[in-house]
Amino acid sequence: MPVGFGGGIKTKSRSLATLAHLKTSIVKVKSETNCLAHALIIAIARITNDPNYISYRDGFKLGPVVRQLLESTGINLDQGGGIRKLAQFQQHFKEYRIFVFSGLNCEDNF
Repeated sequence: MPVGFGGGIKTKSRSLATLAHLKTSIVKVKSETNCLAHALIIAIARITNDPNYISYRDGFKLGPVVRQLLESTGINLDQGGGIRKLAQFQQHFKEYRIFVFSGLNCEDNF
């Protein structure tokens, strides 16, 4: 009988299809301004295997990409983000689904 600390998959009674969707990573956005746009660019770079993902994650090369995104969408984040801004970004990024797990309330409609 094999004995050891094998690195096998620990499913905790979940199907492999469910586990495939649980593979996520958390990135802390270091920007004080336009952090919503920064977070979306970093997330999309991660999903699409963009070669600039590590630079974006570390806070480099983001300025021009954020400016281009905000200009192309017409979204102004000078007053911060909120549900309305998320809805506008969701309309722009139709091929992706944006989820917010915490930190926003539906009353935050600025």
